[in-house]
Amino acid sequence: MPHASLPTLIEFYEQLKPQDLDRLAQLYTEDCRFKDPFNEVQGVAAVRRIFAHMFETIEAPRFVVRDAFSEGDQAFLSWDFHAGRFIIRGATHLRFAPDGRVRDHRDYWDAAEELYEKLPVLGALMRLLRRKLAAS
Repeated sequence: MPHASLPTLIEFYEQLKPQDLDRLAQLYTEDCRFKDPFNEVQGVAAVRRIFAHMFETIEAPRFVVRDAFSEGDQAFLSWDFHAGRFIIRGATHLRFAPDGRVRDHRDYWDAAEELYEKLPVLGALMRLLRRKLAAS
């Protein structure tokens, strides 16, 4: 049942370390799908590579789940992702297989607002564009 899996997943995400990536096959189906603003992959091995890349490129990354709820075979999480001096706020929509493992994982976050605007040169350009495009 997905409800029983949700607390386990939240703990996994919040305590995630590189050595925990071997547990992904216990939590995700072999043919699971994963999508975020930068990636769209299928298969637990591909999901593992995304998390491994995160640990390779970001110093001490961590997730803090702020809210979570589930209904039937779906769950929704809102979270803060701590990436060095940046905090990215986002959400995840999960769909579970009958055995309770994740079969679909979709992350939603605004790369422009949450990442690009916080970079020195690109951020100034993004803020200018946002002001120009905003309705009065």
